[in-house]
Amino acid sequence: MKSTEIQPNRRILIVDDNPSIHTDFRDILCPANVGSAANQALEAALFEEDLPATGQISFEVDSAYQGQEGLAKVERALAENRPYALAFVDVRMPPGWDGIETIARLWKVDPELQVVVCTAYADYSWDEMRRKVGQPDSLLVLKKPFDNIEVQQLAHALTKKWLLTNQTRLQIQELARTNEKLVLSEERFSKAFHESPLPSGIQSFPDQRFVDVNQRFADVAGYSRQELIGRTAAELFLWEKPAVADGWYEGLLRQEPVRDKEGKLRTLNGDLREMLVSLSPVALGGQPHVLLLAQDVSEKALMERQLRQAQKMEAIGQLAAGVAHDFNNILTVIQGHAGLVLHKMAADSPQVKSMEQITRAATRAATLIQQLLMFSRKQVMQFRHLDLNETMRNAIKMLERLVGEHVQIDFRPQNPIPAVHADSSMLEQIAMNLAVNARDAMPNGGKIFITTSLEKINRAPTPLDPELRAGDFLCLTFRDTGTGMDTRVLNRIFEPFFTTKPVGKGTGLGLSTVFGIVRQHQGWLEVDSKLERGTTFRCYFPVSQQTAEKTESVMKTMLRSGRETILVAEDEEALREMVVEVLKVQGYYVLEAVSGSHALEVWEQANRPVDLLLTDLVMPGGVMGSELAERLSRQCPKLKVIYTSGYSPGMAGKDASLLAERNFLPKPYSIDKLAQFVRDCLDSTAKPDETTHVSDAHNVPGPKPLNREVVSETCLKNDVANETELLAH
Repeated sequence: MKSTEIQPNRRILIVDDNPSIHTDFRDILCPANVGSAANQALEAALFEEDLPATGQISFEVDSAYQGQEGLAKVERALAENRPYALAFVDVRMPPGWDGIETIARLWKVDPELQVVVCTAYADYSWDEMRRKVGQPDSLLVLKKPFDNIEVQQLAHALTKKWLLTNQTRLQIQELARTNEKLVLSEERFSKAFHESPLPSGIQSFPDQRFVDVNQRFADVAGYSRQELIGRTAAELFLWEKPAVADGWYEGLLRQEPVRDKEGKLRTLNGDLREMLVSLSPVALGGQPHVLLLAQDVSEKALMERQLRQAQKMEAIGQLAAGVAHDFNNILTVIQGHAGLVLHKMAADSPQVKSMEQITRAATRAATLIQQLLMFSRKQVMQFRHLDLNETMRNAIKMLERLVGEHVQIDFRPQNPIPAVHADSSMLEQIAMNLAVNARDAMPNGGKIFITTSLEKINRAPTPLDPELRAGDFLCLTFRDTGTGMDTRVLNRIFEPFFTTKPVGKGTGLGLSTVFGIVRQHQGWLEVDSKLERGTTFRCYFPVSQQTAEKTESVMKTMLRSGRETILVAEDEEALREMVVEVLKVQGYYVLEAVSGSHALEVWEQANRPVDLLLTDLVMPGGVMGSELAERLSRQCPKLKVIYTSGYSPGMAGKDASLLAERNFLPKPYSIDKLAQFVRDCLDSTAKPDETTHVSDAHNVPGPKPLNREVVSETCLKNDVANETELLAH
């Protein structure tokens, strides 16, 4: 029999004394729905093959309940020329042979049988198994209880291995026979060479000229076989680093083994493929030649790079989250005191412009920290069920101002579409970053096409998104008519701080921020780009099962002061002093504490009821902000609470994202934001019998309050769009 005549063998023997185990294996390996494409997809994914057009892989499963019975079935199968490819053998099978003895006897009659040892106990170490049965290359261990997918993978892989092992065995036999019959040897060698799945070539030695290549090698290189034969790799510029390749052949001259050497093969269209190259000296017609085997590992290398990239992003994210607390405290103090000084200055004071510059710089620094936290998925999110079309329409005017008049925006939404569970400000951040990125790719003007669509997805994991995706997803697409990107840039666009722009023109956080936001929304990104043909970004988000919430427009109102009593618990002295001063300017009576435990003492000693607790989440002294709020709320259920923190969620001792609906005020914040947040909290969810003293308090004369108009979130974004633009690169 020739190696190419061996047919796939799906016969599996289960040797186990427990009948329920046999039932489990049959349920896993012989599913009722034989028409499903799942097994075909699994087979193709495991061995990097195309899905078969028709037909369904199924396993033929036989059962034996003792080792003696299993041996008899293996002998009978061999006699009938229908051997088993794989056996799952239990270790403990009283009262007969145990699993190890059974395996040893099975291999005496069928050495090619692949075996999986099934055990829930550590009866034998691996060394003991290998010593007792030998053949460790044909033995695997499966721990009980086993996973269905793991069993399927083992069945597919080991039956395939049985096939490949027998093919290899027969090929070796064929090559041995060719020593006696030269003509037959050349024919069979040629057949094995040309049908090999590995890119292969034969070169004369030492001039390295190709005398033959298989079709697989030609396909990888992008040439025809005729274009390769008769020429050298140097003439074709096949290797990215010819000096490295020359070193391989010099090693052959020194009789050194050349196995799995890393190299990059340049294809006809200029792409680089990462290869593992092995060279073997062979004699053909009495002349020295070299057999070249090249394994294409480009996809594997890409996944390894992406893993390193993910680890790098996680490390930077941890660093950003670690410094965010102290940095945000400092920024809050800067913003607060700058605001207080501005409040006290006359409008025509020459120092007003300087104070405004300080405020803008602090805002820009705060935005940078938020960008770092966003791309590392450590930013607090406020999720709602949103209409993606409405969110994009609200952002269009801001985007038009960002990109300028030389760039046109064409928005084409699909109507209607389901809601998406997302943070509206984060969706707008995605739109800003992608729009600015597109604008910079079109220095002479162009067009940005923004579309929304509902798509049904059913695909396996990919290198950019290592998750199985199935179901309905909303797709937000940004396509530009810009310069596009080459492969080198495309492979690095999501790296933090990577930018192709000159120093000072961008932070390199724009696309990494988009990546982080989309992943935090349980979605993924796809990118298509070619030089001079533009770039397309597709952001996919899971569809929400809820209807979209109505967006309430915020009317302009004057900021109100108050006369309530507020307890401020903050361990940062400068920040606490600033907050207390702002609240006093607003007319409130303020109690202050340097820690959670100190706040409990201040509460007990206060000679008046406290209306609001403003507390940092993380404080020294053993009492965190959340615990402080819980203990005081038990004493006074009507107590209003505002949590604040400069930490990212998860580092604050209690997930800050869970507090987003419970008056969470992230640092840094302006004095206007603080004053308005306090007022809104005091006025929220108040019952009729609770409001008398509050409304009366508003009429009590006090210090002049801060003058401020409350505007919509989009307007606020417009005010800081210039600061965001630089960070969006």
